[in-house]
Amino acid sequence: MRAWWKVVWLIARKDLRIERRSRVIIDQVLPFAMVTMIIFGFALDANTDVLSLVAPGLVWLATMFSLLLLVQRTFALEHDDGALDAMRVAGVDARAIFVGKAVGLVVQLLVLEALLLACAVVLYGETIRLDGVVLLVTTMVTATCGLAAVGTLYGGVATGTDGRETLLPLLTLPAVAPVLIGATRAVESALGTTGAELARGWQWVSLLAVFAVAFGVGGALAFGPLIDE
Repeated sequence: MRAWWKVVWLIARKDLRIERRSRVIIDQVLPFAMVTMIIFGFALDANTDVLSLVAPGLVWLATMFSLLLLVQRTFALEHDDGALDAMRVAGVDARAIFVGKAVGLVVQLLVLEALLLACAVVLYGETIRLDGVVLLVTTMVTATCGLAAVGTLYGGVATGTDGRETLLPLLTLPAVAPVLIGATRAVESALGTTGAELARGWQWVSLLAVFAVAFGVGGALAFGPLIDE
């Protein structure tokens, strides 16, 4: 078991090292996500009340679009270098590959979400309540785990296929819709948007946790047979 987790760590560290050297999140993904939020801000600038109400959803929309960019890039690198096939030929457990790549994606998304949340505070005038910080952090971690599990699973399915640039969004977007809805509602409760109660946010977090576990376990079990096909 220790060797299995070591493989997971090595794969996650490899992806994070590639990101640190290439700086794709800082140079490409973050500007794309911020431009998306700025465009929405200009579109709704005439009504600041509406802008404040929809800010949690805009953060997760920008995160979802960024997820597609990150997944496409990481699996494109694996496919072009033949790294994924090499790991499978070497006998690396497909579940370890899935978990390792998902962990690397979680770290990258959490960094991105923190920056986007700060952007929402500056652009949209959102305020973070002290009593909602724990709920906010828990929501971000739980929802990100679900997004990473879905992205890793369908990224592996789409890699190596013709038209993977269009296939990945078609597979991923419907699957992450529950995460988008649940995370938006939970963040609204954490920020007190529309007078949402804090306790109601924890109900949405529990649904996000079920989703993350379901896709995490199911993805780990299905990843090997799917990429082998």
